Amino acid sequence: MSNSSNQAYRVHTGNCLCGAVRYKVTGPLRDVVNCHCSLCRKFHGHYGAYTAAPRENVFIKNENNLLAWYRGMNNHARRGFCVVCGSSLFWDLEDAATLSIAVGTLDQPTGLHTTTHIYTVDKGDYYNLSEGLQELPKGLGASKYSVS
Repeated sequence: MSNSSNQAYRVHTGNCLCGAVRYKVTGPLRDVVNCHCSLCRKFHGHYGAYTAAPRENVFIKNENNLLAWYRGMNNHARRGFCVVCGSSLFWDLEDAATLSIAVGTLDQPTGLHTTTHIYTVDKGDYYNLSEGLQELPKGLGASKYSVS
């Protein structure tokens, strides 16, 4: 969870590029994790920067069914995106208590901090990792989806 003492009471909002899909999150968000796996790189065009919140705290305004879900090679997770502008918004693991949110879609200020790089063994060869952040070559393991 973010270090901000106000996180428990904070309401975060966000949306896709065109504004067709909007969402609201109440309560705390996990600090940012940058995922460098090949699937995130393909989906985002670079690495995926995600926060997460308890599923019951995320409210998605999806009028006209403009949020679509793609389930690719990983059949245990799906990725949410806007069918109008193509913005990637969510990563949703089956049976997880949390929903991962593409942090770039949040309205600012977020109060969040990037803490970790995951799947660094798969990172692109065209960039370097930020120094001083935790690096987990093969992901977060069981704590992967925790908000705290």
